[in-house]
Amino acid sequence: MQVTRLEDVNEYQPPCHFGVSCLKIQGEDSGLTKFWQGLSTFSADGGADWQYGEGTFGAATEKTYFVVDGQISVENEAGEVFVVNRLESISMLPNEKRKMWNSGGKDAVVLVTVSA
Repeated sequence: MQVTRLEDVNEYQPPCHFGVSCLKIQGEDSGLTKFWQGLSTFSADGGADWQYGEGTFGAATEKTYFVVDGQISVENEAGEVFVVNRLESISMLPNEKRKMWNSGGKDAVVLVTVSA
């Protein structure tokens, strides 16, 4: 077992994200091999442009986004928009292209889980 303290975690900047502070809180550094977790804080105007289409970086992984606080919206290639509120989650299968943004007007804190 390994405890990860927030003050010991480094920020990283994933591709296509803007106005988002991202922390990798669990993963290979703690011995996990099947998934990793991040904690992302989306500013009121933060989000992520289109990504994860087939053949692109990170597309082959499964992902879940659990909204700890605030609200995000996620749009798929078909134009469907999913609004995810506090204490709700959304899952994405491999190669599901999407864009997302903070739609709640205040910071949104999201726990991100990604398969390895």
